[in-house]
Amino acid sequence: MENIISVLKNKDVMKKIAFTLFAFAVYKMATYIHIPLINPDQISQFFDDADGGIIGMANAFTGNALKNYSIIALGIGPYITASIVIQLLQMDILPFLKEWQEEGEVGKQKINQLTRYMAIGLAFIQALAMTYGFRLTGNSIFDIGVENVNFLTYTYLAIVMTAGSAFLLWLADQITNKGIGNGTSMIIVAGIVSTMPGMIKSLVEEYIQAPGSDMGSYGIFALVILLYLFVIFFVTIMQSAYRKIPIQYSNRPSGSKFQGRSDTNIPLKINSAGVIPVIFAVTLLSIPTTIMNFMPSVNSTVGLWMTELFSYQRPLGYVLYVGLIFVFAFFYAFVQINPDKIAKNLQTQNAYIPGVRPGIDTENYISRLLFKITVIGATYLVLIASLPIFATMIFNLPAYVQIGGTSLLIVVGVAIETTKQIKTQTQDQKYSGFIK
Repeated sequence: MENIISVLKNKDVMKKIAFTLFAFAVYKMATYIHIPLINPDQISQFFDDADGGIIGMANAFTGNALKNYSIIALGIGPYITASIVIQLLQMDILPFLKEWQEEGEVGKQKINQLTRYMAIGLAFIQALAMTYGFRLTGNSIFDIGVENVNFLTYTYLAIVMTAGSAFLLWLADQITNKGIGNGTSMIIVAGIVSTMPGMIKSLVEEYIQAPGSDMGSYGIFALVILLYLFVIFFVTIMQSAYRKIPIQYSNRPSGSKFQGRSDTNIPLKINSAGVIPVIFAVTLLSIPTTIMNFMPSVNSTVGLWMTELFSYQRPLGYVLYVGLIFVFAFFYAFVQINPDKIAKNLQTQNAYIPGVRPGIDTENYISRLLFKITVIGATYLVLIASLPIFATMIFNLPAYVQIGGTSLLIVVGVAIETTKQIKTQTQDQKYSGFIK
């Protein structure tokens, strides 16, 4: 309560929160501005018939902008993809990117600029392929009276959608500079949160207002809400959990101002990979089935086998889904946390882990510890990612309602980081006022 009062009394923080809310309102209004020449009802029907997988996840991230086929239908997705690609290319694949990474703030600006250029290119390609893909479904996605649809028509629509993504990047920058939190993350959260009222509405219509509703359906409704709240609490705990590695510094030289021993620690997050493993796994599995959804109707034996293998709602697909989450969780954890680099930095700073020799022994110790906590983190990701699948089976939930899943991981993670930032800014203001 004291923290809330401190925030309310802080004019600078309140201005930033107000600006962020205003940006969210602009973002939400843009989701209703339809792309010219397109009949949004046809595309909306397509999403109603094929909700789930990467299609449903992409629509949730855009706050229904994709389902409405608005000018920001691509959302911030192309930038996220470009960021991941650039981050992977920095791993000694492209030497100049690694050099930029070591150049400090100047190198960071170069990488950021390259990421944006790549995001614009990816947005154009994705918009072009997606609009043409919707046409392949056999539906008349264009307005009545639109004739002579050719490559220039698709190019024009792709340019409009690319401009929408560029606008979102600009809006995200404004949130970062003048608002609260990381603009890109806040835009994604705004899209996800804006779909939650629709989820509650679907639950009410299914269990409360539906004909024949009784005490049993009311009980299921209450159980689903309680389960959702419990999952939020569990995710919050796990996203904040970390393992501390104790660090000690050797005695400073005699006569040094800092003579003596100083103790500290290195915190390793239980889920250091974040939500990236789940996104990668869903993306890889959903690409084949998404291509099939864009095709006219595929009822061949090959199509059925592809559905069985790549749909994580089927036994074989689910096993592959779990395996991919574990693989990406370990891969990304060791990309984020480099045991060799940590060991070298400790040795350079004349620091060590109690009971562990500096050098290769320290590297091996950190690697073993990171492996163990990543097993816990990957298991936690599998559990949260699997909840929507099993909850839908058990409670027969509408496709629009998801308990757990990628969206919840993102929302909770961003909420924790944003809360920390607000708290830090409020405390900085207090200390500044105290000094004055």
